Amino acid sequence: MGEVPHADRRPDEASLPVGKVLGLAAHEDRAAALGEVHARPHPLLSSPRLLIQLSFMTEGGSSVDIAVLTELARRQGIAAPDRQARHCVMKWGKGTLRWERHTEFSTYLWEGPLGESGTGLDDTPFGRGFSAPGTVISGIRLELRASPPAAGEMLEGFDAESLCHAFVEDGRAAIATDFRQDGQGLTRMLILDDGLSKARRGALAQRLIEIETYRTLAMLGLPLAQSLSGQLRRMEDRLAELTGEMRGADRRNSRELLGELTELAAELEAQAASSLYRFGASRAYYDIVTERLAALGEVAAPGAQSWEAFLTRRVAPAMRTCRSVEERQAGLSRKLARAAQLLRTWVDVEVEKQNRDLLASMNNRARQQLRLQQTVEGLSVAAVSYYVVGLVAYMVRSHPILPPWLPPETVIGLSVPVVVLGIWLFVRRIRRHFTDDGKPDA
Repeated sequence: MGEVPHADRRPDEASLPVGKVLGLAAHEDRAAALGEVHARPHPLLSSPRLLIQLSFMTEGGSSVDIAVLTELARRQGIAAPDRQARHCVMKWGKGTLRWERHTEFSTYLWEGPLGESGTGLDDTPFGRGFSAPGTVISGIRLELRASPPAAGEMLEGFDAESLCHAFVEDGRAAIATDFRQDGQGLTRMLILDDGLSKARRGALAQRLIEIETYRTLAMLGLPLAQSLSGQLRRMEDRLAELTGEMRGADRRNSRELLGELTELAAELEAQAASSLYRFGASRAYYDIVTERLAALGEVAAPGAQSWEAFLTRRVAPAMRTCRSVEERQAGLSRKLARAAQLLRTWVDVEVEKQNRDLLASMNNRARQQLRLQQTVEGLSVAAVSYYVVGLVAYMVRSHPILPPWLPPETVIGLSVPVVVLGIWLFVRRIRRHFTDDGKPDA
């Protein structure tokens, strides 16, 4: 049994112009951009048909999926897919196995014939010997049957309380599900075909499977939002306490308050960073769900509810909860930033006040040192003058150079003011020379 060409070796992709366009060099990513449009074509389905899809979270990376596919290919005696492949198709039994790798999950879709009593998992790759690449996040069992004259019997297996039954494709098909899981953990879906082409059957089946898959993935944000809500409430209460202390006249040291606010802000940012991807992914998944629901063009069956009405009522509140937690995180972050900025302003004011007091203290100390220096200078002038006058006295008394009518004591006494004035002027000149601004001290 041969293998259907891998996604990276599809005939339609192989024929894509890669290197040249009218002889001109093409962009290196042009082939990938063009090929993405045809990367995941919907299957062409006959009726009746059974589709079973399992979605796995790929915590172990794409290498785990490749290992699983390699083992499945070995069991079928066909070539293993390329390690860089993002999608792959291979025959399995009487049906076909389709694998796709997404950002954080991978899907394994098997479609095959549906017998009168249904088909068990033993006919699919998911029976004995299948090694799961990760934990299952979504499991779907979709039955495609011809529309009987009385469709009521086909709906008896669904839960009447959550049954969603609607007409699509301009009334040429009916779809039904209760979004509940059967004994094997699969969500059962039913398509009743009334004249659809193979392409339209495949497109409709793929759309319904994507609605359930992405609906489940979107809901992964709800448990995280619920767990973070209590932590946010604690942070909001603590912020209220800190801002109350900031308002109080007897508030503690601003630096201590700023430290607590910084720790609270760091905890919040770590929480927001850890939840950023999950909340963003939930929004993206929910957008896909709403797009697929809008594309169905449902008309609810009499006495039943449509898929869109049911999911809008059940899933939309969960998405609003996730958005609410995100908005609370953003709002709390802004409040913490404003409170921290206010405290930083107070700290700056306190530091400036301390600097002012320190400068005033240094100014007083400098003034005292100046006065002490001036006092020392006065004493030094007197001391130096005393020694100079003493030298003058020795010189006058030891050498008889004075006239007889002029006693030495008179000369020594007259030299005192001259010496004192000369030394004072000399000291003043030295002090003015070492003054920074070059001006004499006051």
